[in-house]
Amino acid sequence: MMNIVLWIFQGLLALMFAMAGFMKMSKSKQDIKKQGGGRMDWVDDVSGSNLRLIGSLELSAAVGIIVPQLTGILSWLTPLSAIGIVCIMIGAIILHFRRGDGKQAIIPPALLFLMAAFVAFGRFALVPV
Repeated sequence: MMNIVLWIFQGLLALMFAMAGFMKMSKSKQDIKKQGGGRMDWVDDVSGSNLRLIGSLELSAAVGIIVPQLTGILSWLTPLSAIGIVCIMIGAIILHFRRGDGKQAIIPPALLFLMAAFVAFGRFALVPV
């Protein structure tokens, strides 16, 4: 049962990070800001190259949280990818906190942080890969 729960969390994380990463890699800062409707105003605080870096890290995390375990090749990379997501979300929380964006901006990355931390713990300790 725990394996199923972990796979569901992994799938949700992969979906969220694939969409977010693809958006950051394929759209301009202005398009991202406009599409975000006020929730993506933080893009003004990072350079275009850093935005692309964040997007590439998110895409890598989306692949890493699913593919290694799914294929059985280097499956230990799956929990490491979850730890990478935890690090990305710590950065997001710090960015929103420094900008003074309020609780509403910190809740989504905090939830993703908790999901990724659960997957990392689950894949290391509960249902080891």
